[in-house]
Amino acid sequence: MESKKIGFIGTGVMGASIVMHLLNAGHDVTIYTRTKSKAADLISAGAKWAETPAEASKEQEIIFTMVGYPKDVEEVYIGEKGIFSTAKEGAIVIDMTTSEPTLAKKLYHEARERGLHSLDAPVSGGDIGAKNGTLSLMIGGDKDVFEKLYPIFELFGQNIVYQGVAGSGQHTKMCNQIAIASGMIGVCESMAYGLKAGLTMEEVLRSITAGAAGSWSLSNLAPRMLKGNLEPGFYIKHIIKDIKIALDEAERMNLQLPGLALAKSMYDQLLAEGYGDNGTQALIKYYE
Repeated sequence: MESKKIGFIGTGVMGASIVMHLLNAGHDVTIYTRTKSKAADLISAGAKWAETPAEASKEQEIIFTMVGYPKDVEEVYIGEKGIFSTAKEGAIVIDMTTSEPTLAKKLYHEARERGLHSLDAPVSGGDIGAKNGTLSLMIGGDKDVFEKLYPIFELFGQNIVYQGVAGSGQHTKMCNQIAIASGMIGVCESMAYGLKAGLTMEEVLRSITAGAAGSWSLSNLAPRMLKGNLEPGFYIKHIIKDIKIALDEAERMNLQLPGLALAKSMYDQLLAEGYGDNGTQALIKYYE
C-alpha cells in the first residue's frame, strides 16, 4: 500500500518492534516516548522524533498509542499536549494499550466530536509476537475504519479480528488476560511439581506442550523459567493493572472470578517483593 504518515506514541517493549515493522514497510513514522534515549534505534532506522504527543500527532493520517496505564491513555489523548489538541480532521487514532473498555468508549465519542475516527485495538503475543509480526489484534470501533486499516495491521499482526463496537476490543483483551493470568498459575504449578519430582523439565515440556495442556505460556515462558530468565515480555506491574481492570468490569457485571482474584493476590505479593519490572513468568518465584 502507499506510504502513510503515522504518529506512534509509546515505543516500549512491544511498541518499538511495531514501529520497526511500519518503517520497514516504507511508512513515514513520527514517534514520541517518555525517554528519548530508549528510542535511539528507531530514530537511527528512520523514525522522526517529536517532543510531545501533540507534536507526534500533527498532520498525521494515522496515530497509534501504546502506553502503560489508563491514566496515561487519557493524558496522551486529552491532556494539554495530547493528541486531540492537534490531530487533523479525518485522522484515525488507534489505542493498542490494554485499557478500560469504558475509556475506549469515551475516546471513541470524543474523537467523533472532533471529526476523528477511533479504534481500540489491544494486542496479544508479547515481545516475541511483536518482533515476529505475529501479534493477535482484537479490535473495537467502526467496521469500515477497521477494514481501511487492515493492511496496516497486517504488518505486525497475524490474527486480526474485528470484535464489534467501541470497547469490544478491550473487553476481548480482558478475556485474554483472564485466561493468561489464571493459566500462568497452572504453568508454574506444573513446573514446580515436575522439578520437585526430579524430572528433566526440558523433556517434560517436549511432551506436554504438544498435548492437551499446550499453551503459548507453556511453550514460550516455561523455558524462560527453567533458565532463570525473568526479563519482561510483559511486566508483572502491567498484568496486575489488567487484572484489576478485569475484576472491576466483572464486579459491574455481578460476575465472580475466583481464579483471577487468586492470580492478583499472588502477583501482588511478587510486586511487594520487588518483581514488578520482571516478566509475568516470574510467578515461578512464588513457588520457590
